[in-house]
Amino acid sequence: MPKGFGKTLTDPATAHFYPTVRSRDDGAGQEVWVRGKMLGGSSGVNGMVWNRGVAADYDRLADLAGEQWSWAHMQRIFLSLEDHASGPSADRGVGGPIRVKTHPAPSPLLNAWLAAGSEMGLPIKSDHSDPRQEGIGPLQWNIDAKGRRVSAARGFLAKARNRPNLKIETGVRTDRVLLEGRRAVGIAGIRSDGAKVEFRCGGEVILSAGAIGSPRILQLSGIGGVKDLQRAGIEVALDCPGVGHHMREHNLVMMNFRLRHRRDSANDQFTGARLLANVAKHVMGLNNTMSFGSSEAAAFVKVLPESERPDSQLMFAPYSLDMAAGMAMEAEPGMQVFSMTLRPRSEGHVLVTSSDPAAMLNIDPNFMSDDYDRRAAIGQFRFIREMMAKAPLKEFVVGETDFTAQARSDDDIIDLFNRYGSAGYHATATVRMGMDNSAPLDGRLRLRGIDGLRVVDCSVFPEMVAGNTNAPTMGMAMRAAELIQEDRRAASVRAA
Repeated sequence: MPKGFGKTLTDPATAHFYPTVRSRDDGAGQEVWVRGKMLGGSSGVNGMVWNRGVAADYDRLADLAGEQWSWAHMQRIFLSLEDHASGPSADRGVGGPIRVKTHPAPSPLLNAWLAAGSEMGLPIKSDHSDPRQEGIGPLQWNIDAKGRRVSAARGFLAKARNRPNLKIETGVRTDRVLLEGRRAVGIAGIRSDGAKVEFRCGGEVILSAGAIGSPRILQLSGIGGVKDLQRAGIEVALDCPGVGHHMREHNLVMMNFRLRHRRDSANDQFTGARLLANVAKHVMGLNNTMSFGSSEAAAFVKVLPESERPDSQLMFAPYSLDMAAGMAMEAEPGMQVFSMTLRPRSEGHVLVTSSDPAAMLNIDPNFMSDDYDRRAAIGQFRFIREMMAKAPLKEFVVGETDFTAQARSDDDIIDLFNRYGSAGYHATATVRMGMDNSAPLDGRLRLRGIDGLRVVDCSVFPEMVAGNTNAPTMGMAMRAAELIQEDRRAASVRAA
């Protein structure tokens, strides 16, 4: 059930929790990042927003990591990846493993938000696969026609379960890559009952543990910067200083707006009898709010004068959260808008602190350390406020709630992000690929200096693809499969 992510994100059975070094002033103390603890990883607990990015993102990736990542290749990948409910077009795919649909029932409030965006000069788009990124429209989600989440596990793994060359092991924490000299020969870890376990292979080891997990495993294996490893008491197997560094992540502050009428807010739909009724409708296959993704519409906008293409993403949801009450729904009717800097420049890190695999990580997002990110955050706040005051929203919106409304000056806005901002769970670049030898991976995702070891997850993007990372990561993995097959065929030819 898509809206079930509110539970899976807080359940230790379905989520990993990683404290960061960053403290927030909302009573929660250290900011904690969440990652999926299930087959399919974080695609099993995320908000299911399907946003691929645009040609410029992948052509930039090609500049950094090689032509094999250009839009000429990646557009083909996305078309083969998708099974879009809206049907085929030059920009949408059908017949692929990941079902995608557009919001089936936009509310009057959502339509008013789109109209307000139009008054701000934004074109209204029916599909964010449109190659013109700038604009506003209802979101697409990787949700099927019956309102069910389509995770990576459901899209790919479910179809492969009966293959004779596939064995699935769950309940194992992967801790190290097994090395023989400069070659990876397997992985080592521990089962949930405490038993140590190893898995060895004659081919390649492929890490897909994400922007937190993959650098952790590499560093515990002695692959990382010398100073980072020595500080943690780990013997150096390969000096690779880029591992765990250069992390990019979105920094969000939720802006709540009080609505005039309860009928326009979904706040009441997630409590009491209404919640039970909505769950029952979902079980019966009737689409309702429980069958929708986390946000319902998005806008891609330019808030900085020097930007030639959108630099910011706005997200709309018809509910509002009480930030002082542990992210619970507000009692009064409300809606929510938040923003993301599409290509943030502040860089953080993910570092191990000990040779003990169970030790806490040092995760520092280093938000707002770059002036570009600070200027973008200010511009986003001001853009949202201007948009929310437009005529189409006047019959719905009373005004911005006190939590953010008190931030008026530039310094106030940045202070709000510093004190209350949270991650978008879109971290990238901690094991980045690139043609530059300072990147841990080459452009075919092979770890430089170790044979038989690749990384295939969102950590490999050297910069953020402009938007949510769900679809770009699946597309990158599908392209990686092609590259792995190409390399394997080439090796067979050489051996012959």
